[in-house]
This record gives sequence, structure tokens and C-alpha cells, in this order.
Amino acid sequence: MKIKYTSKNQRMNVEIDSDSVKDTFKKLAEFQEVFDESSCTLCNNDDLQFVVRTVDGNDFYELKCKKCSAKRAFGQHKSGGSLFPKNGWHKWNGNQNGTTG
Repeated sequence: MKIKYTSKNQRMNVEIDSDSVKDTFKKLAEFQEVFDESSCTLCNNDDLQFVVRTVDGNDFYELKCKKCSAKRAFGQHKSGGSLFPKNGWHKWNGNQNGTTG
């Protein structure tokens, strides 16, 4: 089974190939969870950038707002290596851990 999906913001297209409806559902859910983010929740800007930082051999995945520099971090599942969004958008503001939107 093959399906074509376009992200909510119309910027990405993906073709998902799988053997079952459940597998298709799972793959589509994984894609949507990461790539259907369409704007920063702190400033509503839709100019977002995918960022991967490597620190001490570990990769950190983030979505960064090009307007206000807020970031949305993604965690990695231990099994399978897929990504999931963590705790909303955060913006460094100097003395605190950040602001969640």
C-alpha cells in the first residue's frame, strides 16, 4: 500500500509505503508529529528551520523560529530511533530556564 501525504503547511510531500493499514497509520503519525508543525506558538511566525546539533557524539534535533529564536526540542525513542516533540516551544531569556508557549 502506498499513500502520498502533504504536510499541513504545504511545504513537504511524503510517500509512505507499507504492508498494512496499521503500519501506514504509524508511519503517518510519526511524520505528522515532527513535520506538521506549522508555526512558532510564541510569536506565530511560520518561518521555521530544522536544526541538528551534535554535542559529545550525541545528536540533538530542534525546530527553530527564525523570528524570535524560540526552539522546539525533539526527543528520540530508544527503540527505533524515531523522534517526538518535547514540552512545547522555549525561548532563552537570560536568567531563567525558558518560557513555554
